[in-house]
Amino acid sequence: MSNAISSIAADHSPTVPADGPVRKIIQPAWVRIVHWINALAMVLMIMSGWQVYNASPLFGFSFPPSVTLGGWLGGGLMWHFAAMWLLMVNGLVYLVLGLVTGRFRKKLLPISASGVAHDAKAALTGKLSHADLTVYNQVQKLLYAGIIVVGIVIVLSGLSMWKPVQLQWLTALFGGYDAARYVHFVCMASIVGFLVVHVALALLVPKSLRAMVVGK
Repeated sequence: MSNAISSIAADHSPTVPADGPVRKIIQPAWVRIVHWINALAMVLMIMSGWQVYNASPLFGFSFPPSVTLGGWLGGGLMWHFAAMWLLMVNGLVYLVLGLVTGRFRKKLLPISASGVAHDAKAALTGKLSHADLTVYNQVQKLLYAGIIVVGIVIVLSGLSMWKPVQLQWLTALFGGYDAARYVHFVCMASIVGFLVVHVALALLVPKSLRAMVVGK
């Protein structure tokens, strides 16, 4: 009798593949695709944007030619406009799918000041767990939600400078053409800062980079 029960239990027990447990999907295919397209678009936008900036600097410095794209103002603008469409279309796809699939709600909410402070302290002391990559910590939620807002603002400020006559209302919303340039620059600097931290953390937690490449 006991042998029969053991046999039935064995037949209905979960099996583990010979090559180990199957990893669950951390980053779905659509997220990975828009992520890498966005990465390419952002690099092109930033480097060509620095070339455009050098033609009329806002501050007392220019960017080295080695990190700019286009060679001169006209070339920089051509690269910038080409990458702009890639960034805008890809960004729109990301926003729509993020809302429709519920990813933004599941991944980025809720965010609390106390939670951010707690996880920031844990991160600075090396005690922040990265065991479950499907769940974002509070610092990640704040940064990712914030960079989405910055991304929207930088696109709008860019459009206000590109078409200041046709989009007078948008240019006026930013306080005029010159003010829009400063807003655009601050947003760019914020994105560059985010990218530096983002890449550094990906290198510190290699499995997060793997998940963005193969999904799990």
